[in-house]
Amino acid sequence: MPSYDRQTTIDAPLEDVWQFHSGIEALEAVTPEWMGLRVESVIGPDGEPDPERLEAGSEISLSMRPFDAGPRQYWTSLITERERGDGSAYFRDEMVRGPFDRWEHTHAFYADGDRTLLRDRVEYDLPLGGVDEIGGINSVVSAVSQFGFETMFRPRHRATKARLE
Repeated sequence: MPSYDRQTTIDAPLEDVWQFHSGIEALEAVTPEWMGLRVESVIGPDGEPDPERLEAGSEISLSMRPFDAGPRQYWTSLITERERGDGSAYFRDEMVRGPFDRWEHTHAFYADGDRTLLRDRVEYDLPLGGVDEIGGINSVVSAVSQFGFETMFRPRHRATKARLE
């Protein structure tokens, strides 16, 4: 199963980083403009529209139109887990409708004194079925997808640092 990982140390306490990432505003603030992100709706676990905090059971419907080219791509994710422990926290969203056959994104936060280690891990299956396993295509597809993830997550981590430090 393919995956992507990125981690960054933020010079801000865990509680500040966790609080920032607890609402939809964080996604809007750190997503590069070139992605053309639009939040279509956010529904809390109790059916409440636009909840202040994204709890387990929250559903987020987004659309993207990278570089204002082509049709909008629609995506719906469900927050499946959200936990805050002593010195760490995480939440996980899973795509329920969208461009991937499978997308599971874990946002993890670890206290490091007055700093926080932010780690994004995405486990995914591309919408190619078994085609990506045929004769070397897998390595090409993997390289292209890793490049795509880097162009999305690197600016998000930089924006998080800039906003919280």
